[in-house]
Amino acid sequence: MTQLDSFIFKIDDRLEGVGATLSLDGRLAQAQFDLGDHEFVLDNGIAYNLVLTNTAEGILLTGIVKADATCPCDRCCEPAQLQLSCEVDEYYLFNKPEKQHLTDLDEEEDVDYSLVSAENTIDLAPAIVSALVMEVPYIVLCDDDCLGLCSRCGANLNEGSCECERGANADGADAGNAAYDDNGDPIVQDERSKPIPEGPFSALGKLHFDE
Repeated sequence: MTQLDSFIFKIDDRLEGVGATLSLDGRLAQAQFDLGDHEFVLDNGIAYNLVLTNTAEGILLTGIVKADATCPCDRCCEPAQLQLSCEVDEYYLFNKPEKQHLTDLDEEEDVDYSLVSAENTIDLAPAIVSALVMEVPYIVLCDDDCLGLCSRCGANLNEGSCECERGANADGADAGNAAYDDNGDPIVQDERSKPIPEGPFSALGKLHFDE
């Protein structure tokens, strides 16, 4: 995955004392990020609304990050619009914890942790990246009902039937094998349930995205 630019925060007297809090609101000018084979273009960067809290042992980061992302649909390759809204939860410890204390911390609070640097700074970018990754769907779709591409000619079936389908419907052999309901009307098959003819896009047609 593409890493975000560092988001360094210097811990100062605003967070001095146990229980002190500080709100951070703004927007990161991040143009895009990659995850696996997907490239997500961020139309307006990444908006953040974060809170830093001094817990005596470290700085607790909580809050929300949001981003409007565009990525090609996995079925039809047209742009898919995603609205990402993610919770951020990260712990920055002043000192490396003892092994037993670390185990108790993970079990009781269930938060990730990093260490405050020797310069008394923390990098918020990794926590934001982790939050975005958890929100991104494994399969990106422009719509849940996207019909995808014709496996033979590559036409976008969301825009209507292609010549392959019309040719098959006009074929007498196909018509003779059609199924009919109790009223004698032909049963229309869903595009995704039809047999996949061989062609340069056959592999796309055999993918099962609903599993």
